[in-house]
Parts: sequence; structure tokens; C-alpha cells
Amino acid sequence: MTSWAEIPLSGWGRLSAPETLAARPERAAGFDAAVDEALDAGEGLLMRGAGRSYGDQAVLKGGRAVLTERLDRVLAFDPETGAIETEAGCDFQRLIRAFAPKGWIPAAIPGAANVTMGGAVANDVHGKNHHADGSFGDHVEWIELIAPSGKPRILMADATGRAEKDLFRATIGGMGLTGAIRRVGFRMMRTPGASAVVKESRAPDLEAQLAALESSDARFSVSWIDAMGTGAHLGRGLVEEAELSGAPPRSLKKGKTRVPFNAPGALLSSLVVKIFNEVHYRLVPAGGRESLKALETFLFPLDAIADWNRLYGKRGFRQFQCVLPPDQAEAGLARLLERAAAAQAASPLGVLKRMGAAGRGRLSFPMEGYTLAMDFPNRPGVEELLVDLYAITEKHHGRIYLAKDSILSARELDRMYAEAGTFRNTIAKLDPHGRMRSDMSERLELSARHAAEGGK
Repeated sequence: MTSWAEIPLSGWGRLSAPETLAARPERAAGFDAAVDEALDAGEGLLMRGAGRSYGDQAVLKGGRAVLTERLDRVLAFDPETGAIETEAGCDFQRLIRAFAPKGWIPAAIPGAANVTMGGAVANDVHGKNHHADGSFGDHVEWIELIAPSGKPRILMADATGRAEKDLFRATIGGMGLTGAIRRVGFRMMRTPGASAVVKESRAPDLEAQLAALESSDARFSVSWIDAMGTGAHLGRGLVEEAELSGAPPRSLKKGKTRVPFNAPGALLSSLVVKIFNEVHYRLVPAGGRESLKALETFLFPLDAIADWNRLYGKRGFRQFQCVLPPDQAEAGLARLLERAAAAQAASPLGVLKRMGAAGRGRLSFPMEGYTLAMDFPNRPGVEELLVDLYAITEKHHGRIYLAKDSILSARELDRMYAEAGTFRNTIAKLDPHGRMRSDMSERLELSARHAAEGGK
């Protein structure tokens, strides 16, 4: 029998933490048993890795959750091709530390080290090299999962049958709604070592930011953006370009700074954020600078602060992330930044990245263009601000990243994601009883009972 216990589970934004009946298996047999018991119970099953999705994707009130973080083994690796097989709970930090010294890293790495491979599939995660190497789903060769019927299935990227292709595409970026992911097979990419040569430069406004990212031929690029800037400073920031390096990296800091309690609201007041942004912008000399960084330091800068989400206080925070197509980027981004600056609500964590080709999944977020992410402390007025930002995104033919979302409606989803209806139909056939669920899937009307309505 599986050991189940009531524990509070929240998204990374800490907006709510309902008590959920959860199991934390340590071996594959225990995983299978827990999934079977949860499916048989009929209360709804949520699969959860590190819990780093920000809103309600990894939350299920009144259901059961199977936690995968202890199922973290690497099961096979081919040092000639980079093909690797892992359990669903294996995370990016484990892979980088084990394989970067051997010349391999995952080809798409998100901004948090403890994101699991199951979560990487479910959200089709992307990194600072998306324009060059695509998203995680582009490198997946097969996925093993337990379908909502309880039957194990292997989904192949190169499947020829229509149904098999459709299920694979529904699973990539499918938020865990097609079944419980057991194992993932994917290919890593070569690296000369575990460090990166990073060049930083100032960009005085949005136009300069976009020009720098567009002209960069670096494999990795990202910009910090001052989301409080206005007028001539609208969209100013710091551009980072990086290439993988074989030079010995500086040693990683063994300990982490930890946020031991919920920070007071004044810590992220508009005045404090403005001062921080001004100082942060001027830390990089006008002529730029170059440095050698450990790969983890470059890829996961926020991970140096454990529990950094507590900086937003007990009410938590909401993140906005959109992607806009190239022909809409400058105008759309300007409107988004103007609205955010007028609200005086943003934190210092604004990020701008260039994106490459669209992802494989029906609900994959990536598409060619530019993605902007901003964090907002969860204060009065923030939901109204997000509604406005979503409307601007839609007007400029963009879409919202579901891994970061907390308020998108089913109608907005359908307008932003052309294949949302097809995804619903797939789920209705695969899971007619709605066994796989989350609070997000209910909000976005993605379960079988909503398929006929099409999210309208």
C-alpha cells in the first residue's frame, strides 16, 4: 500500500497552498502503485515534480498528487551520441553536474536548476539559447507514461501513426494532462566544459535592447530589463551574451543565502525597486565587461538565493510572461512596459529573450519572436494589471506562458493557442473521466467535460 499524507502544495508564486493527499514514492514500483491507486480513487490525479510552475498548474484542491522528485535516477547514457534516459524526477542540476565535465549538457535549460525532466516535458521549457537550439521538446525522442486508463505507453517522436503523433504532441507542453510521466529519453548537446564566457553591455532603451539581441550571434543571450523605466529609459537594461567554455570555472559557492521568512511588503516598494534598478544598471561599465562564470551561475542566477519567492511576502507573487512575433515585438513590448511602469508594481526581475522556431507541442509556448517576463508582488490591483497585459499581448498576436500563468481564461487560451481545441479533443478521447487534473486545467476548461464546449 502507498503511504499518503495531507500536505500543503502551492505553486512557486505561493498564491495558495491547499492541503492535498500526496504520495512521494522512491522507486519505480512505488510510483506505479501510487498512480494506480490515485487513478482508481477517481478524485483527480496531479503529477508534480519540483513545483516550479508559478500559478496553479501544480495544485489540485480535493484531489491526489504523486510527487516525483525522489525518482531522479539517470538510467542510461550514450557518450558517443548524447542520448540519455532518465526518470521523471531527475533535474537539470544533477545532469549538469554529472555530465558537463564529460562534455554534455541538456540542449534546453530553464532558469531554475531543480526543474525535473517530467516538468520539462510538461511545460516544453526553454532557455537562454532558444533562438539557437529550440525548446526541450525539440530534443525528446520518447516518453514513457501511464495513461489515464492505467495502461503504460511509450510515445515516440518519430511515430508514423496519426494517433501516436497526436498524443506525443499533446504530451509535449501538455501540463501533465496526458498521463503520469515515468521516463524520458532525449539527446543532450556537446559542451567544452562547465563554464561560460559572458559579455555584458548596457542598452539604454528598448530599441537598443532589441537591436542587440537581434544582431547577437552568441549561442546564449538574455537581457535584464528595467520594468520601471519610463520616457527615454523605457526598456533599458543589460544584455548578456555567452558561449560555452572549457576554461576551469570558478568554484561554485557551496552554501546558499536563504530567505528564512516572508519579507515585509516595503522591501519591494516602487521606490526601493527604482533605486535597485538604477544601481543594478550602473554596475556594468558603460563600455561593457567580460567574465568567466561557472555554467550554473550563468544559467541559474536566482538559485543563489534559496526560497527567493519569500521576498514577495506572505501574499506571494504573480509572474507575467508572453511571447510576441517579430513584426509586433517593438510596439507590443513598448505598450506592455508602459502599462507595467504606470502601475509601479514590478519587481527587479524583468527578463527579455529572443525566441526561435515554434515548439512541437499543441500547447508549446515558444514561437519566433521575443519573450518578456515580469514579476509582480500579489497586491491589490495586480490582477487588473495582468488582465490589461494579457489584452495587449493578444492584440499583438502573442501568447502567455502557461507555466507562469495564474488568471488566463479558457477563451483567451483559445484565441492565443490555435491548437487548444485539438488538445481538448485529444484529452477527451484519452481521459473521458477526467482523471488527470489540476486547478489550472479546470480553470482553462481542458478536461473531458469541457471538450464539447470548446472552452467557450
